[in-house]
Amino acid sequence: MLVRDAMSTVVLTIGPAHTLRQAAALMSARRVGAAVILDPDAGGIGILTERDVLNAVGLGQSPDTECVHDHTTTDVVFATPSWTLEEAARAMTHGGFRHLIVLDHGEPVGIVSVRDIIRCWAPARQHVPA
Repeated sequence: MLVRDAMSTVVLTIGPAHTLRQAAALMSARRVGAAVILDPDAGGIGILTERDVLNAVGLGQSPDTECVHDHTTTDVVFATPSWTLEEAARAMTHGGFRHLIVLDHGEPVGIVSVRDIIRCWAPARQHVPA
């Protein structure tokens, strides 16, 4: 199975000047765990995850004043739609992250998460007795 079969095509794209609260609200409204950050001044495409927001708040930083730019990962590993799910899982395991931005011709076309991969690999949900 390929990344294109598992990825979410709902790609939330936000700018680096958004506050963490604004980013969290947008992520929550779209029900996504990561946002693609487009920042031409910082080298292009980055990612902000729910864990980044959680870490900032846990450190006592204000979600109302902290900008996304200061919490964006810019050293990003990208997948392509033609990667296998095994390649994506290996990249996530090696890098210690749970989301991959999927690029096609340099443009973000999706995000694949650990949850997406598990959903594809796990057998159809069956009722498990309690």
